[in-house]
Amino acid sequence: MAMIRARAQARSQAPFRLIYSLRDPAAALYAGELAEREQTDGGLAVTYVYTRTARAGSARPAGRISAEVIATAGFPPGESPAVFVCGPTGFVETAADLLIAAGYGPRTIKTERFGPSGGQP
Repeated sequence: MAMIRARAQARSQAPFRLIYSLRDPAAALYAGELAEREQTDGGLAVTYVYTRTARAGSARPAGRISAEVIATAGFPPGESPAVFVCGPTGFVETAADLLIAAGYGPRTIKTERFGPSGGQP
């Protein structure tokens, strides 16, 4: 969300595509803000990937991120887009592997992992 907000603040017109993977529609963070920005910013496109329960009427059934999602929702690798992947380690590794298999250069993919840290309490 910070990247989308910074882009808006800079009044950038650069196209921006977000593939947002989450369990179900109720788990969406910033859903209202994303919807508003997508409607008012012609360069922003958001694709939701629901892993457990898809939104009613969704054209895409529940499932995980896949090569098909990247091919249809992302920029073509030949355009050399900057790609950022953020999430739990397993998700980041899977997404990065899919991107590389699709032809994105490994050096164009920036990753940020988050999750539990430290030992058991």
